[in-house]
Amino acid sequence: MNQKSCPTISFLAAVVALTLLVPAATVCNAAEKPNIIFILADDQCWETLGCEGGEVQTPNLDALAKSGVRFTRAYNMGSYSGAVCLASRAMFNTGRTVWHCGSVNQQIGKWNSRNRDKSMPNPYPDTSTSWSKRMKSAGYTTYFAGKWHVPFFKTNEVFDVVGTERPGMPKDTQEGYLRPKDKNDKTWLPWDTSKGGFWEGGQHWSEVLRDEAIGFIDQAAEKKDEPFFMYLAFNAPHDPRQAPKSYVDRYPVDSIKVPENFLPKYPYQDEIKCGKALRDARLAPFPRTEYAIQVNRQEYYALITHLDDQLGIILNELKKRGMYENTYIFYTADHGLAVGHHGLMGKQNVYEHSLGAPLIVKGPSIEAGRTVDANVYIQDIVPTTMELAGLEVPKPEIEFESFLPIVEGESDKGRDLIYGGYLHVSRSIRKGDWKLIYYPDVPVYRLFNLKNDQNEMNDLADDPQYAGKIKELKQALTAEMERLDDTEIEKMRLKRDKASKKKAG
Repeated sequence: MNQKSCPTISFLAAVVALTLLVPAATVCNAAEKPNIIFILADDQCWETLGCEGGEVQTPNLDALAKSGVRFTRAYNMGSYSGAVCLASRAMFNTGRTVWHCGSVNQQIGKWNSRNRDKSMPNPYPDTSTSWSKRMKSAGYTTYFAGKWHVPFFKTNEVFDVVGTERPGMPKDTQEGYLRPKDKNDKTWLPWDTSKGGFWEGGQHWSEVLRDEAIGFIDQAAEKKDEPFFMYLAFNAPHDPRQAPKSYVDRYPVDSIKVPENFLPKYPYQDEIKCGKALRDARLAPFPRTEYAIQVNRQEYYALITHLDDQLGIILNELKKRGMYENTYIFYTADHGLAVGHHGLMGKQNVYEHSLGAPLIVKGPSIEAGRTVDANVYIQDIVPTTMELAGLEVPKPEIEFESFLPIVEGESDKGRDLIYGGYLHVSRSIRKGDWKLIYYPDVPVYRLFNLKNDQNEMNDLADDPQYAGKIKELKQALTAEMERLDDTEIEKMRLKRDKASKKKAG
């Protein structure tokens, strides 16, 4: 075992390094600071919590929510990449908004290309600007394990201790796509360890992460005067959605509800790049069948419940070590997931089920058992943790906003607007109970009243009585796009105009 993957060796080395590098004043105050744990699931929709009243069994997450604050309107901002998780994690680890991260990602791509301009400046962000390095500057020993998927930084350059680093997703197999074709299709089963994926290495990846987290907690318990920042990133419940058979058996397929907004085919799937060319979309057959959606949701739920059990063991270790009460825990996911909503399977869209993620915050200064409906971005966690660590949030470098006043009960005001964007093909704006979706390649606008229509089924855009509301939301969307330097739609238009002129000439 090398040093990178050995928590014991890495932790001791990190403690020595931290003592030498952190200013004396910071070290002296370290004992007064709370521990902070950030737990990130992958592809978990906001609706998949037992306490949301749905079908999924999540007793440990429900208990965590009961001991802290649960947000019902927490959103990812969108993505410049088909791998939405990549963009979301870039935002977390830089504190920058989606298109600013996208610009850096594009420059990195050019820098790494074989034919790049050799005079081009190095576009990689300085490691000191990473979330983890900022936390380290406040006297925290920093730890990471799990899914990284952030091309901007290398984990061993921005964290003191690094456990097992995982790729964007477990390795998939061809048998896992366009299935099940019918009730007799058993070509791929979640508990079949021969298919690799989450089973690669002999132990389920969620269980490996659990064990490494416990190992670090045990090490940290011996250094109680030194606070830690722990970043745990589960690959679950991303596909391939593999869990032990006992978990799958908890969800008989015939009992799984098909989403109310189920469609055999989404009418704009190709225009918004969610058709057969999208990998995520091929997880179920075309056209969608109710049975295929039931099976996919069954496997999704099983993997979430399995993750929940690993989380429970980690939290129990904190309690056993006497660290739970002085620890802030932030639980969320990088975004949501459709899994049959609207005939979609992935997260590459701007509906509530795919932009929205669970968000639970527990900590010493937080009144237990509150549920808030304030609008926040999940990446607002970054400046919130910085404030808890005693840091001044640097502006404009950190572009997200702390929601510490909300979790501490000093305010109930969240964001007035929530923006969503995917590539150049879809945009949305939420203001109050109203949401406008725009598909420039159709082109079409869609209007929903989320108070009366949470599942976004009743499009009001063609109703003349809402013309004023559409105008208001169009203006809000345009202003947000300008604020966020979102020029993707215009760049695509110019690109197409240039191609058209070249073809004509």
